[in-house]
Order: sequence, then C-alpha cells, then structure tokens
Amino acid sequence: MTARGFALFSTAIGWCGIGWGDRGVTGVQLPEGSAANTRCRMAARFPDTAESLPPQEIQRAMANMIALLRGDAVDLSGIQLDMANVPDFDRRVYDATRTVQSGKTITYGDLAIRLGLSGAAQTVGQALGRNPFAIVVPCHRVVASDGKVGGFSANGGVTTKRRMLIIEGALADELPLF
Repeated sequence: MTARGFALFSTAIGWCGIGWGDRGVTGVQLPEGSAANTRCRMAARFPDTAESLPPQEIQRAMANMIALLRGDAVDLSGIQLDMANVPDFDRRVYDATRTVQSGKTITYGDLAIRLGLSGAAQTVGQALGRNPFAIVVPCHRVVASDGKVGGFSANGGVTTKRRMLIIEGALADELPLF
C-alpha cells in the first residue's frame, strides 16, 4: 500500500498520525510520546511520502478520531481503509472489530466466534496485533476472556488501551490491567 501523504493530529491521548492514498486511509498511528516521535514513526512507516495537508475526506476522518478520543459518540465505520495489502484473514478480523461500538468491549474468543472460528482467540489477537489502522479498527475494544484488558502493542501498552476505553465509557476503570 502506497501512501500519498501523512499528517499528524492532536488528540486527548497525544499526537496521532494518519497516512492516506488513492483508496483511503493506509495507516493510523497511536501516539509515540511526542509529536516528533510520532512523525518519525510515520516517516518510517511511509518512507516514500512526506507530511502534507490531507484531503477533505482525511480531514473528516481526523476530526472524527479527535472527537472519539475526546469522549464524543462518533461512528468511524464510514472511514474508507485501503486494505489492498492486508491478508484476507486480517481483513475479516478488522471488519468484524469495526462493528464493536464505542463504549463496548468484546473478548478475543467472542470475536473469533463471530468469525465462525471458535477456538481461534489467539489467532484473532495476533491479527489485531498487526492492525495498521488503530482507532478506526478499534482493537483496543477487544479484551481477554476473563474481562481483563490484556496486552496492547501500541506505545504505552495496556495503559493506553485502558485510557482509550475509559474515554469511550467502556467502564475500563473497573477493568483490571492483567
């Protein structure tokens, strides 16, 4: 997937990044601790592109992600993702994950069952660990079978995941970390 450009945007959890191309969003980056670190991560993810002014549809996507991370009830399902280079299984996992509403959580096992793959919780978790579209594909809403927040591969790990769930009103303040 080739990006045409990328941009940073400030959210309640820090500076995020978004890459885009002709077929939609090519990637979303959760904060890396500072705008400079997020910019470096975006430049590494999309080495053949430059930071630039995003087109209108990408500006709308950014505004919606900012609103969601502010605690507003926003539906991100209309954001077009470029999944041309995403493996079919991962695409199925991401599509199913996009149906989990803000303020709700689902277990890895229940998500696997939704996909008709009972017993494939770990495989679903691995696909979510490769998620290039964090926030838009809300992998932070997927929790362990015992209700614990579990792992999270983004910068800040489970603390970031828990913070996002609290912002969304998923009662994450009651969810144990591990």
